[in-house]
Amino acid sequence: MSARRPTAILAGASALTLGVTALLAPPAAALDKGDAVRFAERVSAKAVMRHLDAFQRIADRHDGNRAALTPGYEASAQYVERTLRKAGYRTWRDPFTFDREVVDAATLTVTGGAAYEVDQMEFSPSTPEGGLTAAVAVPDDPFGCTTAAWGDADPTGAIAVVSRGGDCPFSAKATAAEELGAVGVVVHNNVEGLFAGTLGADGVVAVPVVGLSQADGQALVAAAEAGPVEVTLDARVHTEEVESFNVLAETRAGRDDNVVMLGAHLDSVEEGAGINDNGTGSAAILEVAVQLGRLPYLNNTVRFAWWGAEELGLIGSTAYVGELATREGELDRIATYLNFDMVGSPNYVIGVYDADESTYPAPVPVPPGSAQTEDVFTRWFDRVDQPYVDTEFSGRSDYQAFIENGVPASGLFTGADGSKTEEEVALFGGTAGIPYDPNYHSPQDDITNVDREALGIMTTAIGYATLSLAFDTSAINGVSGPGDQRTPWKHWWPHDGRPDDVRSLDDAA
Repeated sequence: MSARRPTAILAGASALTLGVTALLAPPAAALDKGDAVRFAERVSAKAVMRHLDAFQRIADRHDGNRAALTPGYEASAQYVERTLRKAGYRTWRDPFTFDREVVDAATLTVTGGAAYEVDQMEFSPSTPEGGLTAAVAVPDDPFGCTTAAWGDADPTGAIAVVSRGGDCPFSAKATAAEELGAVGVVVHNNVEGLFAGTLGADGVVAVPVVGLSQADGQALVAAAEAGPVEVTLDARVHTEEVESFNVLAETRAGRDDNVVMLGAHLDSVEEGAGINDNGTGSAAILEVAVQLGRLPYLNNTVRFAWWGAEELGLIGSTAYVGELATREGELDRIATYLNFDMVGSPNYVIGVYDADESTYPAPVPVPPGSAQTEDVFTRWFDRVDQPYVDTEFSGRSDYQAFIENGVPASGLFTGADGSKTEEEVALFGGTAGIPYDPNYHSPQDDITNVDREALGIMTTAIGYATLSLAFDTSAINGVSGPGDQRTPWKHWWPHDGRPDDVRSLDDAA
């Protein structure tokens, strides 16, 4: 079965009028699940694409990217803030500081030959000053995911050169090579261009690990297969303290002791505009917020977050959750967290984070209520006869800090650098054996890198899940109904007692 957009719930102008009238009913009218269905159809992919066009224009005017700590990120934040202000929200910026890596050297030089640009992976140790010189070793299985993949090849004392891909993380490739005695690891791309990789955490390996472009990697492997090759790897960084911010907003309506939270990271990588990763998630929840702001009555508060510095290590969301954890009871107010990181991949799957671990064991304990959060999405897809698959609840995005601190979570994902399978092609179409997003973390992740059908499917699902949970979270945490009158602008705000816009938005896109 090929993937398809959910069928329209309302037909004709008269039905649409009735649906909007019901959604805008007086505060005394209770929401019901039928309202969530109607609301889902109001959150249109066309409107989300308009936000993506704005993010692309911002990147075009700011060195081609929207990365953390850049003018492109600032302009992206201002666009979000201005759009929310027009929709009736107040926004606030949640600042955080962190140590930023500054590149001092990033080259791989063949002795007597070519010099290649490399990208030191996040959490990788640096080489000694002046570089690390050693022979090149290539495994029998080019992906090098395990020690067995090396076969008769011996990387002892050498710099291992392996290919990206093979359904294993970079950390597995690096660990396998190090266990066999490699003194450094180079992972070359399996699509065009250089890429920014991560080992996932500090201390995974004690040897330097870098990324290399596909063309340079293929040239290096060919040279090594033709005879001994010696290279010098020089990849060094230092750190400096910097400050960035998250952008947050929430509905005026809804009880303040039971908050449904949606999040997406706003920053791109430095290599490109980041329109799929993660303009799509940011734009989708922005349009949900715009539409939700029109409703005068909700049982539960809905809070939105556009996270900063995700591409530098989930920094903004981790800082935010850490801040809430220091104030008694504040994390308990969050009924559940919904994460949206890449929802328009060009070779997409319709993926739901596997919070019930029915397909993938999670690397951390999954908080109670997460499986029920996943069910909100899967019930919608079942309702509209939309195929979907589980995607690993791996902690690779901004939900990590939430689940590590006991907050239920789930979300949607259309795929990144993993390879699409034949079984997934049967469900969703596309091409097997290549990444879900061949332009992941590259300059080609621009406005042309979004599959509009996937975006439409996911946007509608996000709208449905949001209003469903704004109506009722009892399956997740046992809380139902509107509760007591909420206190405007939340006593938990840590600064001056209320969030507010912090600057002029006149120069936003």
